[in-house]
Amino acid sequence: MKTRPTGNTSNTDWMGSLCPALTSMPLKHLAVPGSHDSFSFWVDEQAPVGPDQKAYVKHLVAIFRFLAKKVMKKWSMTQNLTFREQLEGGIRYFDLRVSSKPGEPGHEIYFIHGLFGHKVRDGLNDINNFLTKHKKEVVFLDFNHHYAMSEEHHHYLIKMLKDVFGHKLCRIDVVEEITLNYLWEDVYQVLVFYHHPSAESCPVMWPGSKIPAPWANTTDATDLIQFLETTLGERAKYGSFHVSQAILTPRVKTIARGLVRGLRNYLVEKNLPTIMMWVEAQKPGVDGVNIITSDFVELVDFANTVIKLNNLLIQDRPQAHDLFSDCHKD
Repeated sequence: MKTRPTGNTSNTDWMGSLCPALTSMPLKHLAVPGSHDSFSFWVDEQAPVGPDQKAYVKHLVAIFRFLAKKVMKKWSMTQNLTFREQLEGGIRYFDLRVSSKPGEPGHEIYFIHGLFGHKVRDGLNDINNFLTKHKKEVVFLDFNHHYAMSEEHHHYLIKMLKDVFGHKLCRIDVVEEITLNYLWEDVYQVLVFYHHPSAESCPVMWPGSKIPAPWANTTDATDLIQFLETTLGERAKYGSFHVSQAILTPRVKTIARGLVRGLRNYLVEKNLPTIMMWVEAQKPGVDGVNIITSDFVELVDFANTVIKLNNLLIQDRPQAHDLFSDCHKD
């Protein structure tokens, strides 16, 4: 039996450990680590291919069956750590793609990235259990892709979110007003962003427009960094949270060349040093980085690197020496 990688738990309570100068700043100005395709630490090779896949992929799976799914698994999994392990390591933004299983009775919803993952309810319960134990930690849940979902499915998922998180759900407000102090005062711990019209009338489902996540769609690390810089320069005009997706996206020919090796071994590991150099050089604050996402967040000291960027906000303030002594330290 293979040993699963485990996460670092030193950042379990990092938000609650920030100094007052940071907890009073708009959350959109803080640096927050996130994961890309956050739920893909487990996928079901026995289930049908997901409705998020193109027709030619479904055709290949119909021909090659289990072998094709093995390859898909290597390229669909972008994380190794479970939700709990990611949270304990400091991850506070989750990129969530969901789907029904076509032909399955009822309205059950699953995570999906090529192949189906766990039931959404199970993942939400894991996150809620963590938040219940860590009262000052806050998460962003970004439901940005929905597949094979009718209005009934959407209503089912929105009700599920309300049932699981209850009073922890933050009501929609002016983004500039959202600080950790604001959230703690009202005992809010969850900001849900729901990219579908079905949630427009719900006061605790934030619209997707409040958390843009520009996608570079490239396999080249240099092109990715140029794109990240360009989109950061444009963030001020949106007045919102902002996600910098520090990820590379394989093309069909990329997968063909690295067929057996998979996403991590063929694309991610060799480019991580370049991507992390960019992350380390960033600064949060006005026009700076906010949420940064990565694949395989445990491969490098990703979460800790992003969290430490917040110290730069203190160094620029008056009386920085006194404030800095009270701030989060690793």
